[in-house]
Amino acid sequence: MDLQLVARERRYKSVGMSPTRNNHYVPRWYQAGFFEPGRNTLAYFDLTPPQKALDDGRIVTIGKSLIHWPTTQCFQQKDLYSTFFGTFVSDEIERRLFGDVDAKGAQAVRAFCENDPGKWHEHFQTLFQYIDVQKIRTPKGLDWLKAQYPALTQNDLMFEMQGIRSMHCTIWAEGVREIVTADDSEIKFITSDHPVTIYNHAVPPDAALGAYPLDPSIALKASQTLFPLSRDFCLILTNLEYAQNPDANPLEKRTFARNYRNSMVRTDAFIRVRKFAAPDVARINRIVRARARRFIAAGRKEWLYPDETEDWSECRRVLLPPENELFHYGGEMFAKFESGHVHYQDAFGRTEKEREWLKKPARAKPLRPNDVCGCGYGQRFKDCCASKPPALRPTWTERSIRERNIMFYNALEHVLGLAETEKDWVTIRREMTDEKIKQIYHLYEGLWPEQTDLLQLLPKPDGTPRAIYTGAIHPDAIADYALGASLYFGELIIQHPFVNARILNPKFSPVKNPSAYRQEVLKSIAFFYTVMPLVERGLVNLIPDPCDFDKHLRDQMWQMARSRSVGNDPRMYEDDRTKVLMREDAQRGIMSMPQRVLRSQMQKVFPDKDEAERETMLQAMLRLQEQDPLAVLQQEPFESGEGAASLNMAKLAPNFEMAMYLAQATGASIVTDSPARWQEILMAAARPARIPTMAVPELARAIRESVFAFPQTASDVVALASDTSFFGYHQVMRDTFKYVTKLGDRGRKPNVEQGLAGRFTRTHTPAQQSLQKADIPLKQARIAGLFLQGGIQDNTVNRLLLMSSSENHLPNVAMVFHIEPIKVAD
Repeated sequence: MDLQLVARERRYKSVGMSPTRNNHYVPRWYQAGFFEPGRNTLAYFDLTPPQKALDDGRIVTIGKSLIHWPTTQCFQQKDLYSTFFGTFVSDEIERRLFGDVDAKGAQAVRAFCENDPGKWHEHFQTLFQYIDVQKIRTPKGLDWLKAQYPALTQNDLMFEMQGIRSMHCTIWAEGVREIVTADDSEIKFITSDHPVTIYNHAVPPDAALGAYPLDPSIALKASQTLFPLSRDFCLILTNLEYAQNPDANPLEKRTFARNYRNSMVRTDAFIRVRKFAAPDVARINRIVRARARRFIAAGRKEWLYPDETEDWSECRRVLLPPENELFHYGGEMFAKFESGHVHYQDAFGRTEKEREWLKKPARAKPLRPNDVCGCGYGQRFKDCCASKPPALRPTWTERSIRERNIMFYNALEHVLGLAETEKDWVTIRREMTDEKIKQIYHLYEGLWPEQTDLLQLLPKPDGTPRAIYTGAIHPDAIADYALGASLYFGELIIQHPFVNARILNPKFSPVKNPSAYRQEVLKSIAFFYTVMPLVERGLVNLIPDPCDFDKHLRDQMWQMARSRSVGNDPRMYEDDRTKVLMREDAQRGIMSMPQRVLRSQMQKVFPDKDEAERETMLQAMLRLQEQDPLAVLQQEPFESGEGAASLNMAKLAPNFEMAMYLAQATGASIVTDSPARWQEILMAAARPARIPTMAVPELARAIRESVFAFPQTASDVVALASDTSFFGYHQVMRDTFKYVTKLGDRGRKPNVEQGLAGRFTRTHTPAQQSLQKADIPLKQARIAGLFLQGGIQDNTVNRLLLMSSSENHLPNVAMVFHIEPIKVAD
């Protein structure tokens, strides 16, 4: 390791010289580790040298494919990291970010080329942080990153590169870590322009999962990361499940494949017993060459041409760590801290035991067409997942979202005493106790543990018409338009009203402080009971907040929301409907105070009234309280005193970032009846500053000029869902979504656009007539549709999906709808 090169590079970057525009994406100090003794050049090979077509039709190569060059000339590209501000060119990323990364990385790589566990511990985190940066900083890594977004400028690309730093570190650190040596081999390890190499025996170089600029995901069980540390040492990182069972499904994700989380591992657990012979070193070199973008380099030119006749999958034999060394990894870990807290962690980084009641046994036989589908949606297999490839199916190995909601519903019936006898809502409210509140939230948390992989449970972009609802999560508002929206837009995804006690500060936890949730629990139960008939029917997918399971996602989302909201007028979040809901909840909070407190307050407010008059007023208030279905009737004393505060949540959920996140992850449109959320979406549609181009103007106009009726009870919505008059809406939404999504690839087709508008009109008239004839409570509204070429897209949302290891999401949101109530004139 040439540490003088490191010092020289840092010195050049700190003396205020002109911007460094020739950027080394593989550091010179790292390249020097592959020099042959006594030499200072590398055999540098161009896998795809430039070519020229001659007049006679012949194709000739320009220049040489193989050159012996010093490190100054290898693995560098002009302006790879430069950022541009008008005519000013900045090298801040090269100078500041990578200057520091390379200085620390050089020390870490050198430490792991030695056999000193003390140095391994000192440089453990630095090594993985360096490898993570090295994987993304290359031209191939940056091309991969660009492919995760619809469009990035150079400045945007540099910003996103920094935003996803350390994404791979946790999964790597939890795997089996081995360093092999080529000390006894006449062939040494080579390196490339993408030296952090991913090998999966089921993904050969010509497979779609490995097509440039892709590499197999490190989260796949059989994916192994190779990083030559120098000519004599190579680091191999293997997922534990695959090391223990090489016959595991190679393309299935490892257990708890979550990025950006804390994990506890042994820093001295590195297997260092294998010395590779020449054939095995050559196999490593073959993989490095196969995953390179264009350039490879070695101490000797003959090492650059490894044998490629052996089947790709056979390379796995040399990469599997020794079975008798795996005892260093896996198992359970308990660590007690000075505070008395005991940290538990299993072999996959999970901090709690698996919950057996959430698992499903593996099916012994394939499903028949009329069998109930394994995804838990309650439909026949032939009508559900039969036509979907496995990658687009929700998991079959865990209880589905729908099944968990049904489990919660049944448990709630027992807690409230409804399983044994019929009770009216007044009795339920009066018998509500703090102990019952604790039980209810314990049950909810039990169904949604921290290890939940929500993306695995959610539907994928599979062509099914569906929409994310974002708006007031309140029982007095949800039936106005949201539930009826399923008749028009397909399966509706709505955020759950219950909060997960696990993520809350104990001061605000319904388990630790149930008294504060006396009103909130009634609102949540009423909301849940209102929506549940549609959940059972498959019209609504009632999901928990995705941030309940990923602290990093929650922190990033709130940071993005705060940044987006800077300069916004707070009044944009105020509308008449929301104000009414908040005012009524505030009044309920006052009425829920103990009678002793109410009498005291009335004496202060009405000092001119005598005691009898105030008592009459109090009794009138209590009668109103009983008639209000969401008012607290609980009479037991507050656990923390009569003066304890009551929590009152106003939830407009999911927020903009999470609505976009869920829509792209599930292939859904967005539906809102919130003016505030609609304004946020319109602002996003105008970023970056552009004139939005409507994709299907005839359809948008037809929808905007129509009046829609919304049933006001869940039972009516369920009954109408079987009416064939409404089937046409879902088909139009499905086909419009597909058309808008593919518009950038196929171009405008006026006949198709006119056909969609005509189909909508032919569906709308008879369907609305059916609603009017049904003689049921209805509310009238108009719907504004936003269908933009290129969709609505925000880089921050694509980054959240990338950080969450989402693999099947869409690059943007194709359609958004705003439900606007029709105001009746006085």
